[in-house]
Amino acid sequence: MEKERYLNDLKDIKEMMSRSSRFISLSGLSGISVGLIALAGAWAAWQSVYSNLDLTGYGKAQLSDGSLTQLLVIAGATLLLSVAFGIYFTTRETQKRNQKIWDQQTRRLLTNLAIPLLTGGILCLMLLLEGFAGLMPGLTLIFYGLALVHTSKYTIDELRSLGVLEIALGLVAIQFMPLGLLFWALGFGLLQIVYGIVIPKRYKS
Repeated sequence: MEKERYLNDLKDIKEMMSRSSRFISLSGLSGISVGLIALAGAWAAWQSVYSNLDLTGYGKAQLSDGSLTQLLVIAGATLLLSVAFGIYFTTRETQKRNQKIWDQQTRRLLTNLAIPLLTGGILCLMLLLEGFAGLMPGLTLIFYGLALVHTSKYTIDELRSLGVLEIALGLVAIQFMPLGLLFWALGFGLLQIVYGIVIPKRYKS
């Protein structure tokens, strides 16, 4: 019994250390870069599409084929750049710490992250093709927040708090739809940058 208890304690300590180091590598420069890319994407979306839309209600917006194409290109570029920079900084940090970048924990994290993100992405694309562009900022925030909450058990508790904040911003963005892109920029941009700066310092201290 005593030996089993010690082994369980060692397992818990190892798991906590793994969670902390994994989150730091994911949330440092990668979080900051993703936040900056999101801000640039929000600005591009506003300049090219959203500034000309009437989003006073929950109905369909008058979105031309050209505007739809622009929005999809901006969204795709923002996503690809975010993933690319996230992978780059995560790989660099992981190698610096002499850790494996692909292990059982990583597979679990990515699997649980992908389910709500893919579900939300498909739903948003379906609604966008039907002209409901005003719902996009809020819905993407909500599904991203759900993904963070869902995967927080593989990282640290603060990630759950970030997810809850993203969900709250998403709900507010849908309630105040004309300002939806602003709340999107706050969630995907500012919050990501703040967490990317504050949380690693906290766990390295």
